[in-house]
Amino acid sequence: MENYSPLIIQRADPYIYKHTDGYYYFSASVPAYNLIELRRSKTIAGLAHAMPRTIWRKHDTGTGEESELIWAPEIHFINGKWYVYYAASHTTDFDENGMFQHRMYVIECEAPDPMETEDNWVEKGRVQTPIDSFALDATTFEHQNKLYYVWAQKDPEIFGNTNIYISEMENPWTLKTAPVMLTKPEYDWETQIFAVNEGPAVLHRNGKFFLTFSGSATDENYCMGMLYADENSDLLDPASWTKLDHPVFTSDVKHDLLGPGHNSFTVSEDGETDLLVYHIRNYADIKGDPLYDPNRHTMIQAFDYDENGFPVFGNPVKFTEL
Repeated sequence: MENYSPLIIQRADPYIYKHTDGYYYFSASVPAYNLIELRRSKTIAGLAHAMPRTIWRKHDTGTGEESELIWAPEIHFINGKWYVYYAASHTTDFDENGMFQHRMYVIECEAPDPMETEDNWVEKGRVQTPIDSFALDATTFEHQNKLYYVWAQKDPEIFGNTNIYISEMENPWTLKTAPVMLTKPEYDWETQIFAVNEGPAVLHRNGKFFLTFSGSATDENYCMGMLYADENSDLLDPASWTKLDHPVFTSDVKHDLLGPGHNSFTVSEDGETDLLVYHIRNYADIKGDPLYDPNRHTMIQAFDYDENGFPVFGNPVKFTEL
């Protein structure tokens, strides 16, 4: 097995946000799935050793919503306030369709320092969608004075586990427009073991919006796909988006860099280089449910663009100082 160096071990679904205060803020799923923590550093490499701060804890088991399996928290700064979007369930049991029972939630912090105290974070509740079904992996972005929400959700009428949807938001915890489906699992590379489109991330560059997502089961089959749209198009119109028929980031089996996915994007300290943040495993022989194997590690690497302005992610690489 090849040796490699993740940025942060045992942190899946990583999200890194560079704020105007010069800090990088990091959020991710913790192995116990029982709380939301933040860490920050003036450098990306410094995140590896930054002291985490718990900002929210799951509700007591048996008390209802948000008491189990806290997944994929993402920290955002919107209209002068901090928000963390995450998914949570009331149970570890599956529903009648064999799905987990997560819904999407958000917490808010008005204080300038989101890490000052846990008490500064207020629950804004569930982000309601028209279909009451398994939903997770929400992210947001702003464009032309509009706030957009992108997430993964199960539609009982559509084959597979989850599709990816977009809506405009009325405020950071309420949808304004009806959800529009942008992609569903349809190709072989996104339907291995499970038919999944999840973990959306948005990149705005070169006159286009690029929306990456992850497909297939969370083992070595996990990989990233991508859609794109012109920045001046109607982003709520599915016809504005083009989906690539091939994955854009996949396992490097030779070097045991397996199942790259659930990515986000950030920039280097000097603001000149775009960086891909994702999680990965370094072995395939997982015992039991991959969900409960804690060894999904946060990786980060630089990427560039081709002559058409499209991102080229290459292959997973061993972490080196940026």
